This record gives sequence, structure tokens and C-alpha cells, in this order.
Amino acid sequence: MIIQINTDNNITGSDKHSAYLDASISETLIRYSDKISRLEVHLSDENSHKSGLNDKRCMLEARIEGMQPIAVTNQAGTTEQAVKGALDKLLASLKSVFGKLKNY
Repeated sequence: MIIQINTDNNITGSDKHSAYLDASISETLIRYSDKISRLEVHLSDENSHKSGLNDKRCMLEARIEGMQPIAVTNQAGTTEQAVKGALDKLLASLKSVFGKLKNY
């Protein structure tokens, strides 16, 4: 599984932050890592320079071989919380999709 992290101009992406996100995502999705060819992570700050509640946005797009991509979005107060919420949503979607495939 290839993980590609993209940030907007309002979020500073450091190597340390990218490594943390990569490890967290890989650990969470280990069960589906052989089924996901690429995972795109899009991080943005909806209010740019202004502060606000739930202004950090994470959109995850999982590319699964032979299937349509699965995309989920989550907003939270911090980037890490937004990623965690999006990962929880993605896990629920993956469980649903692959659970339905098992029944066929």
C-alpha cells in the first residue's frame, strides 16, 4: 500500500509529521494493506489563518484494485483528530465493502 500525503498551503507538512501519519495509517489499515494499492491523504485548514472549531479537514481516498475508490472526509480541531476520525470512517466502509463481497 502506497500512502501519499497532500497538504494545502495552510498546513505545514514536516517529514516528522508525515512519518507519524504514515505509521499511524499503516498500523490502522494493516488488515486491508494487501487490498489497497494506494491511499491518498488530503489535509486542509478550512479557515486558513483564522482559528476555529473543527476547521482541520482530512479526506482519505482508498484505491482498491478492481473496484471504485472509497473516499471519506472528517473535520476536527486538530489534524491528528481529523485523520483519526477519517480512518475510523474508512475502516467502517472497508469492513462493509469486503463483508458484502464475502457473502457472494
